[in-house]
Amino acid sequence: MHLLGPWLLLLVLEYLAFSDSSKWNIDHPGTIYAWEGACVWVPCTYRVLDGALETFILFHNPEYNQNMSKFEGTRLYESTKDGKVPSGQKRVQFLGNKINNNCTLSIHPVHVNDSGQLGLRMVSKTEKWMERIHLNVSERPFPPRIQLPPKLQESQEVTLTCLLNFSCYGYQIQLQWLLEGVPMRQPAVTSTSLSTKSVFTRSELKFSPQWSHHGKIVTCELHDVDGKVLSEDTVQLNVKHTPKLTIEVTSNETIVRKGDSVTMTCKVNSSNPEYTTVSWLKDGIPLKEQNTLTLTLHEVTKSQTGRYCCRVSNDVGPATSEKVFLQVQYAPEPSRVQISQSPAVEGSEVNFLCISPANPLPTNYTWYHNGKEVQGRTEKQFQIQKILPWHAGTYSCEAENILGIGERGPGAELDVQYPPKKVTMVIENPTPIREGDTVTLSCNYSSSNPIVNHYEWRPRGGWEEPSLGVLRIQNIGWNNTAVACAACNNWCSWASPVTLNVLYAPRGVRVRKIKPLSEIHSGNSVSLQCDFSSSHPKEVQFFWEKNGSLLGKESQLNFDSISPEDAGSYSCWVNNSIGQTVSKAWTLEVLYAPRRLRVSMSQGNQVMEGKTATLICESDANPPVYSYAWFDWNNQSLPYSGRMLRLEPVKVQHSGAYWCQGTNRVGKGHSPLITLTVYRCRDPRDAETSPRLR
Repeated sequence: MHLLGPWLLLLVLEYLAFSDSSKWNIDHPGTIYAWEGACVWVPCTYRVLDGALETFILFHNPEYNQNMSKFEGTRLYESTKDGKVPSGQKRVQFLGNKINNNCTLSIHPVHVNDSGQLGLRMVSKTEKWMERIHLNVSERPFPPRIQLPPKLQESQEVTLTCLLNFSCYGYQIQLQWLLEGVPMRQPAVTSTSLSTKSVFTRSELKFSPQWSHHGKIVTCELHDVDGKVLSEDTVQLNVKHTPKLTIEVTSNETIVRKGDSVTMTCKVNSSNPEYTTVSWLKDGIPLKEQNTLTLTLHEVTKSQTGRYCCRVSNDVGPATSEKVFLQVQYAPEPSRVQISQSPAVEGSEVNFLCISPANPLPTNYTWYHNGKEVQGRTEKQFQIQKILPWHAGTYSCEAENILGIGERGPGAELDVQYPPKKVTMVIENPTPIREGDTVTLSCNYSSSNPIVNHYEWRPRGGWEEPSLGVLRIQNIGWNNTAVACAACNNWCSWASPVTLNVLYAPRGVRVRKIKPLSEIHSGNSVSLQCDFSSSHPKEVQFFWEKNGSLLGKESQLNFDSISPEDAGSYSCWVNNSIGQTVSKAWTLEVLYAPRRLRVSMSQGNQVMEGKTATLICESDANPPVYSYAWFDWNNQSLPYSGRMLRLEPVKVQHSGAYWCQGTNRVGKGHSPLITLTVYRCRDPRDAETSPRLR
């Protein structure tokens, strides 16, 4: 509702007084509004062509007297050349001056009988002018006017304006906003205008209307300086908004049992403008039921559990109600078992979960293993921390809630996998094993999951595996002492190694000199040892031979005083019940000084004078003689160091006894004397020839 301030009809000036209007230019509001006891402020400016204003007179309802050629009426204010103001007119003030073209004036207080025309009589040196201003003073304060935008829509900010065609310096007023009689919390911006174009007081309020504001009353009150309400204007808000909805469920029950019926009603609490369409949704998906505010579900099933809402639209847009969660209760359905891992590895952790949809949730569970109840298991899930082979089998469960016990499902199979168990290795040979035999081994186990798919053998060799789990070793070596096997599926299990206990003849037979540690010299004490590295069986016998002749049957061969005749090639034999082994021939070397020296003469011990006599020093020594010396019958050393002594030509004087001496690094030896006889020849020429020793 708007209460407009009083408006006066503008009066047309009936004539201009003694002047041309083109020489005057005066600006001011057309009408000034006020009320009894208030004040008025008249903004005014002027311009005149011939210079400054000399006289200014304010008339109330002036009339022109043609006879007297002047304006008559109540003079409210008069400014003369001497500056005197008529007595009794103090409530009117001329606020301008005659120099700066300001003709503003005020009346304070103003009264109802001041209503009418104010005449501004302005006189310059050569010109005169009468300007009329309409003044409207009401008995009581007139109301402000509320200005609303063309459309109000929820949550969209708008500006509310409260306008009062009044403003006056020295008279304080205030505009106050109220919603349903309660001051509004939003801050308002108040502005005033005192210009030649307009005089007003204005309050602007930023406002975001909500749907709940629709139909509410907004008031703009005019207050005086003491807060007293002078007048007011009110409007009713027309807020456009989407429908506002709630859902009501029969008996207020959203938890029902399977087979019950449920009715839901979509209640439209407010809609501006009126709604046009209605639809229902379950879990966000539209239902077939449309354009009805009531939704009835007959004999509900568990699939109808969900969140329901209604959607209603008007010209502003669609709105969706809050969701109602409908729970359909039912007994547990046939169960199924979920196993965290199957197949499971022995020793690992396995979790079992019983899945049986029900509402409300089951409160008790019964577990079965291969059809037998598992004691102490009443939870939805249980755990076996270390799974064993005997845990394998079929697991099933039953679930129970307040509506009953569900059907036990077929269950789930747990397969427990593990390495082969109790792996052993067996020697198939019926008799003791000898080096070079063919040996057959078999690898056995008690159980395995999955089945064994291959075998491994240790140590590895180029052996034959004629069938799975069987190993054949041909020409078994003496050093094949232990063999192990493994039966393998996804894992390998090793059997304890089996000792083959291979029998073989002595090995590594050799002759070893024990003493002396250095060279063997004639006369030394010498010991030889017949060694061997191994033998199985360990019981052995020894035999010694020299150059093919048997010497003894001990492990050692001893010489108290070795002689050169003991030198030669020695071998030893070691035998056991499997066979015998001979060592490599070992040469026994005896070092001795030259012995058995003798001097031989190839031509005999009688030589004709003049012929050649050759003496040879023969010896037995080890190492051989490296130096010879010759001596005569007087033990005189002869100047010759070779093995042979050659006399050429031989003379009678050469006749006599000779001997030789041989030396090696062991020592010396000498021969016995041998006599050389030189007989004469009668040829005279021989006497002239002197003998030579060569």
